[in-house]
Amino acid sequence: MDVFGDVVFLARLQFTLTVAFHFVFVPLSIGLGLITAIAETRHFRSGKPEDGAAARFWLKIFTTTFAIGVASGITMEFSFGTNWADYSRFVGDIFGAPLAAEALFAFFLESVFLGVLLFGRDKVSPRFYCVSSWLVWGGSCLSALWILIANSWMQTPAGAELVADGSKAVLTDFLGAAFNPTTGLRYFHVITAALVMGGLVAVAVAAYHHIKEKNVDFAQKTLKTGLVVLIVGTCALFVSAHSTAVGVWQEQPTKLAAMEGQYADEVPPLYFFGYVDEQNQTVIGPSLPGFTSFLATFTFDTVYPGLNSLSETDKYGDMNPAEMPVNAIFQMYHLMVAISGVLALLIVLILIGLATKKFSNWKWLQKLLVIAPIFPLIAIEAGWFTAELGRQPWVVYPSTSGPDGVALLTEAAASKSVTAPELLLIIVLFFAVYLLLFVAWIRLTGKYVKEGPEFLSDESGGDEGGMPTFISRLTGEAKPEAVAADAAEASGASKTALDGAAGQKGGE
Repeated sequence: MDVFGDVVFLARLQFTLTVAFHFVFVPLSIGLGLITAIAETRHFRSGKPEDGAAARFWLKIFTTTFAIGVASGITMEFSFGTNWADYSRFVGDIFGAPLAAEALFAFFLESVFLGVLLFGRDKVSPRFYCVSSWLVWGGSCLSALWILIANSWMQTPAGAELVADGSKAVLTDFLGAAFNPTTGLRYFHVITAALVMGGLVAVAVAAYHHIKEKNVDFAQKTLKTGLVVLIVGTCALFVSAHSTAVGVWQEQPTKLAAMEGQYADEVPPLYFFGYVDEQNQTVIGPSLPGFTSFLATFTFDTVYPGLNSLSETDKYGDMNPAEMPVNAIFQMYHLMVAISGVLALLIVLILIGLATKKFSNWKWLQKLLVIAPIFPLIAIEAGWFTAELGRQPWVVYPSTSGPDGVALLTEAAASKSVTAPELLLIIVLFFAVYLLLFVAWIRLTGKYVKEGPEFLSDESGGDEGGMPTFISRLTGEAKPEAVAADAAEASGASKTALDGAAGQKGGE
């Protein structure tokens, strides 16, 4: 097939696989970081052994997820210097700053205080330990901010200008570039989605233990915590979704047109679902007339420009509507919206079950909740595909308010020195390694969830509450208390043998 010889397609495929895998763990890390901080705060206030066990449980889940996220994120950034070297030359003056800031100000903050959580439970005060858990979560949120600053600049460039020879963009206003027209909107949307993810994971863990009818106190507290985070996150998510749609309407008209399969200028309807017939430039499916107009402008009669007329303008003249992946963008966008409705329905069902005191008996709902985290995960991935496919054929999009000339076609961004066989080899190797990492993560987290919170014989402190126990579990080493018990047993056996030998000698 020709696609296997297309360097640009293969470079995009490799980066898509890498980012899609990495983006599984980003919202999970942010969401689980909040759940972990809440659990540590509850333990700090109550001092109860069961709350300490719950805090350690969530720390194990978070640490495992964080480790995979870091590993996959590093390989993603290396792609900028290999497959996308020409892109890096064009935006290096702007793109390098937020990536460096993410490492210096966010990743270090997150890593240092995660070290406190893992190794310092008995070495720092309980108050400082609790604060460290919140600093870890804050570091993960700050890390997401810097990455989204870089990505948002690619969507809506600002604070930069094109050099005279047109070879690259240079930074003219750091704050203008950092807080470009969509940074705040996109960041708010990603963080609220991560809160929904974290809250629903907590609810899923609680539902699992309800099904198994064990760790009842842990399950009840976790369900309440997860439900509160889920409700707050979902309500904020709907607000952020509207704000993001308005931003797309104002800054990226070709993306909005593709999201609704709109080729001609019209008042666009809101489709529940459907199929875009790209050849005939029509959409087949049920819709609400004028509702897309209402979502962006609060009026039902705003005429939106279609892909055909936009392609005839100077700014978007490089776009060919016939080559745009309109149906793929349409499907991803509507899948994301549909799952938002599923999440709202799940919340209603949980609230009804709790209000009527039937939640414990509704095994069907509990089983549904165990697999429910897959819904926001699919929605998050679909949203990312919508954002990235929707800006094609540009990798740096010529937004409405963007500086003149600061745009870059995807075909011009891929490295000319990388060959198709090399990219195919990288894709195969990455797929194999990432599959191995994913299976390892699933097995570890599944094991922790099945075991539930572990109570220690001494809840007052000691290395048992920190990383040493976690390391021993991963490496298969014996726990300190197990070693002590074995030693005591051996000592007792030796003493019994000596006494028996002495008695036998005396009898002789």
